[in-house]
Amino acid sequence: MLKGISPRLNADVLHALASMGHGDMLVVVDTNFPAESIAQQTMLGHLLRIDNVSAAEAVEALLSLMPLDTFIDDAATRMEVVGAPDELPKVQGEVQAAIDRAEGKHWPLVPVERYAFYERAKEAYCVIQTGERRFYGCFTLTKGVIPPETE
Repeated sequence: MLKGISPRLNADVLHALASMGHGDMLVVVDTNFPAESIAQQTMLGHLLRIDNVSAAEAVEALLSLMPLDTFIDDAATRMEVVGAPDELPKVQGEVQAAIDRAEGKHWPLVPVERYAFYERAKEAYCVIQTGERRFYGCFTLTKGVIPPETE
């Protein structure tokens, strides 16, 4: 255990977060996502897990350490519901709230069509599978920067 770090973040996830640079993207997915096969195509090349937590709990833990990228409009995305792209399932509302709390303001989740989301995920640094069992618990987060302290 480490002070100030969520116990939800295991050593493998912490190493990935520390290894990522500005503009690198991670994918947080539910239990139904083809996580293993997609993860093999990412920069890291293998699947990471945060088991037994919801997508919102995982995002909250990740964003306690990782800033979102302020230079792009799609630093946080969600998988669209097939046939209802404007629908926001409860799981996505919970993740939206976790992002807003972490960033201290409303930070909209950009919708991405299902198959486009799969392709986007293949370009990520890593895939983190959660214990989320609700459908459409799939998100991308792009890492930003932490500015230097003022002199």
